[in-house]
Amino acid sequence: MSERRVRPTAKGRGKSAWLRALAPAAPPPPTEKQAADRSDPATTEAEPPSIVQAALYRDGVRVSAPATLAETFRELREQRSGMAWIGLARPTEAELLSLAAEFDLHPLAVEDAMEAHQRPKLERYGETLFVVLRAARYLDAPEEVDFGELHVFVGPDFVITVRHGAAPDLSAVRSRMEASPDLLKLGPEAVLYAILDAVVDGYVPVVAGVQNDIDEIETEVFRGDPEVSRRIYELSREMVEFQRATRPLVGMLHGLMTGFSKYGTDDELQRYLRDVADHVTHTSERVDGFRQALTEILTVNATLVTQQQNAEMRALAEAGFEQNEEIKRISSWAAILFAPTLVGTIYGMNFPHMPELGWRFGYPFAVGLMGVICVSLYVIFKRRDWL
Repeated sequence: MSERRVRPTAKGRGKSAWLRALAPAAPPPPTEKQAADRSDPATTEAEPPSIVQAALYRDGVRVSAPATLAETFRELREQRSGMAWIGLARPTEAELLSLAAEFDLHPLAVEDAMEAHQRPKLERYGETLFVVLRAARYLDAPEEVDFGELHVFVGPDFVITVRHGAAPDLSAVRSRMEASPDLLKLGPEAVLYAILDAVVDGYVPVVAGVQNDIDEIETEVFRGDPEVSRRIYELSREMVEFQRATRPLVGMLHGLMTGFSKYGTDDELQRYLRDVADHVTHTSERVDGFRQALTEILTVNATLVTQQQNAEMRALAEAGFEQNEEIKRISSWAAILFAPTLVGTIYGMNFPHMPELGWRFGYPFAVGLMGVICVSLYVIFKRRDWL
């Protein structure tokens, strides 16, 4: 770790123009009612603290754990060769401005940390590195991927983490580093490595969970589950977010590795960072493969759905054709039977003056006429394949 520069006291340091512009205006004096409400403990609600944990280290060993930012600043000024590691969760604007004034953070980096919703990136502002990471965790119950955002400021004698979201668990990272003082004494760069390693290791269960989901989706696709299309679409959207979290990390870590010689990074730390870069590359390739697989599965599912719809339409068409054939047969026999009924109905009318009633051959003629009509209709329908 490089020798720590002498930090001027906050009292003697003037605020820069951007800090004065971002600093909130002085609030008006409280009214009597407001003062009474503040003095009443029943009406005062304590806001949850943003500081998850702050600690000062010397030679890889924790020497103190201040409870507030002010105490952290004061003790860091007193420690000539110490390192501060400050962890914040969804900090307020005032806290970030206080950190910016104490550690001379760049306004663009502070603005990004305030607004969040940034893509992973690595920026260097003088002696300070600003790193944005997207952590991920797999939720078993809803079968979803939950993404968190982490902003890391790395300076010569400080590390500041600003977390937006539940992941990652930096308390485990801190415990791991404190259990390895030889690694922790390498300074802020070692802490950055540990954070990167924790974020990348957090991708492993996510990859396993997504692989399991894809296996289940393949089974559902060939089983004909009607809800599988929605599941494919939702998982594909999560893979797009996963790609946005992992793909920039490859370039970021290669950028860190290209600066090893320029910034005098420790050899052991170089090996650790190269290992993290290998894991990131592997994870990024797996995520790209997942997205391609989901695209192919969606195509296969659309093909199977189309085939199923075609089969159903074919079955309906065949059923309609068979029904039409039955209607033809019924209509043909109805027409054949209608002819003798018509002739018999005519001769069944009991009018006294009908020419055929007194004719000797009237009955054979009527019967023959019925037979001729029926046979003629039968031949016609048979030639048209109605019978």
